[in-house]
Amino acid sequence: MSERKMKAVVCEALGPDFSKVALRGLPIPQPGPGEVRVRVEAASLNFPDLLMLKGEYQFKPQPPFTVGMDLAGVVDAAGADVAITVGTRVAGGAKTGAFAEFAVCPAANLHTVPDGMSAPLAAAYPAAYTTAYVSLIERGYLKAGETLLVHGASGGVGMAAMDVGRITGARVIATTASTEKVDALRTAGADEVIVLGARPGEAFRQIMKRLTQDRGADVIFDPVGGDVFDESTRCIAFNGRLLVIGFAGGRIASVNTNIPLIKGFSVVGVRAGEYGRQIPERGRAVRNQIWQWAAEGLTRPTVYAELPLERWREAFELMRDRKLVGKVVLKP
Repeated sequence: MSERKMKAVVCEALGPDFSKVALRGLPIPQPGPGEVRVRVEAASLNFPDLLMLKGEYQFKPQPPFTVGMDLAGVVDAAGADVAITVGTRVAGGAKTGAFAEFAVCPAANLHTVPDGMSAPLAAAYPAAYTTAYVSLIERGYLKAGETLLVHGASGGVGMAAMDVGRITGARVIATTASTEKVDALRTAGADEVIVLGARPGEAFRQIMKRLTQDRGADVIFDPVGGDVFDESTRCIAFNGRLLVIGFAGGRIASVNTNIPLIKGFSVVGVRAGEYGRQIPERGRAVRNQIWQWAAEGLTRPTVYAELPLERWREAFELMRDRKLVGKVVLKP
């Protein structure tokens, strides 16, 4: 009898583009102790997925590996010492393996999907909202009435950060490089939207100071880095928290320590996954809170496009070219 196969998006070698990525037939994986196998209904793309293809992320899987971190689907097999029952709708994932018809995940990484939440919305949820919550609440101490500045706001993590800010009761100001995304960002919860470079000769720090009566932002969510980080140090409030999420802009910024000293703000590094691994009880608390919000209908995850697994390249290009407003989801 021939071995059962599944379709999977596989990175066969690291490279600067997607030329070493292909849709392949792989054996259906079997769960081990503490693991479950999920029949994948939807899997969402995250920026770290693209970084892994180039070997530029903190976690560096060795090729060949199946791409994808976040998924939603139905448990169809379980290993030993697992409490999740077969047939349960779950979302979550692992560091790789989501872009396939079946995926094996640690049971501890999965959460039951609330009734009424679709698979694409559930797949768009885990990494983005975990990152947003850990960043803003656990590390940034965002409070109601404060001003939150979100860079890279149209990406999946940026949209989640705006959502967490809205739920918390903060005033949310978003930045984008595209005038075409302004309406979508306002619909998603931004109180104000700054289009970077829209007014030649006017830096966004000047706009921020005008919007905040020269006070600046209490919390700045920065997954971009580079020039955006540099400008952010010039428009942050006293006792502000500048959250370093990533470097999607390409350049890793630096800051002279006299600037935070004089202005009285903190630069805070955020690795949401590592936070949960280092402080497991807080990691569990974060997951429970964001999924409780989902069950209560408080959150608004945004799916920009749903594509079949065979169109993985189109999904990757949408993210690479920053055409998304929210998340793109692949459906096996």
